[in-house]
Amino acid sequence: MRTKSLKTNKINVVTLGCSKNIYDSEVLMGQLKANNKEVAHEEEGNIVVINTCGFIANAKEESVNTILSYVAQKEAGEVDKVFVTGCLSERYKPDLQKEIPNVDAYFGTTELPNLLKALEADYKHELIGERLTTTPKNYAYVKIAEGCDRPCSFCAIPLMRGKHKSTPIEELVTQAESLAAKGVKELILIAQDLTYYGLDLYKKRALAALLEALVKVEGISWIRLHYAFPTGFPLEVLDLMKQEPKICNYIDIPLQHISDPILKSMRRGTTKAKTDALIAEFRSRVPEMAIRTTLIVGYPGETEEDFQTLKQWVIERRFDRLGCFTYSHEEDTHAYALEDNVPQEVKEARASEIMDIQSQISWELNQEKVGRSFKCIIDRKEGNYFVGRTEADSPDVDNEVLIDASAYYLKVGEFVTVEITEAGDFDLYGVPENVAPQEKIGF
Repeated sequence: MRTKSLKTNKINVVTLGCSKNIYDSEVLMGQLKANNKEVAHEEEGNIVVINTCGFIANAKEESVNTILSYVAQKEAGEVDKVFVTGCLSERYKPDLQKEIPNVDAYFGTTELPNLLKALEADYKHELIGERLTTTPKNYAYVKIAEGCDRPCSFCAIPLMRGKHKSTPIEELVTQAESLAAKGVKELILIAQDLTYYGLDLYKKRALAALLEALVKVEGISWIRLHYAFPTGFPLEVLDLMKQEPKICNYIDIPLQHISDPILKSMRRGTTKAKTDALIAEFRSRVPEMAIRTTLIVGYPGETEEDFQTLKQWVIERRFDRLGCFTYSHEEDTHAYALEDNVPQEVKEARASEIMDIQSQISWELNQEKVGRSFKCIIDRKEGNYFVGRTEADSPDVDNEVLIDASAYYLKVGEFVTVEITEAGDFDLYGVPENVAPQEKIGF
């Protein structure tokens, strides 16, 4: 016989997927807290809300397994209610309701008010910019737009997130001010496509105007750009990046491939020549810029020649940061009509080959940093090290700077100048300047 949990009502929000989902969970948690609900992120609670990802096969599998795990806990009497929201629920709600009926309710990506109602809370429209952040106190994600208007053949995001919708500059400044008041020093701007920002609201690309407004916010020291689409990139942003010290010399620009036949089939709206010209523009206007990109291998029809073109290009371009993923055949996308004809083992071998090349490039670039000093922000203490990042590094996906915690005491959330003494493929080791060994500067 099922026994009801003895826990008082505490809502546990579980987040899967990308930084945009983290942001959405934080907004949900902020609303719940404003309704005087007890809420936690990925801790114990008798009411569970799972914010799912439905982007590619691996992410969907993780989301389904997480739902099944909490449903099993519900059946065992360990939790009382399970709700599911996010991209997987948006895309597959009828299927999920049929296959996993023991979930109390499913909600899509735009149904926050309905989800709150199910949690016996009211949606508070006045909470512009109010969130319960889950990241370390020194940085936060700021979602500047929702959805995407791009026609990329492989991507299901428009199916789950809808058309591009920019958030007004004034609202984003309010969010930034609220975050700064809580001690946030670094804003990481996210969207499915930063490049498109403002076209729907202001009838022109307005990323530069947004940045000009955000740099005026007191307390913010770094502003970082994530997920810029290459086509139509507003070059005035580069001039602003060069002039304004608060804007990190960093950009995350997913390029996906470089072979012209693949780019055409992917419906990326660009060519190898145009992409190379854009990268040259980046490096000419902002020589210190760290460029992060992501690639897809094994796309339908990718020949060995296409792959060799991509591989040689990675060798030549020497990206500071790079991630490589295997193609996932997603129903209802334009590419789904194509034959998924690259065997999985070939996809994985190609991805490994690209990452081996990038590992060597990263090692070589990191060796050039040894003996140099960099401004770093300290994110956390982990084991025997304080863990920080340079301006060229974004949380979770890029290099980290490790400082011996047995020799130096540093304050989490503060900036420290660090001399790099040793470097590996993806980690740097360093000594903080102007901090004597064992001198305690924080708690």
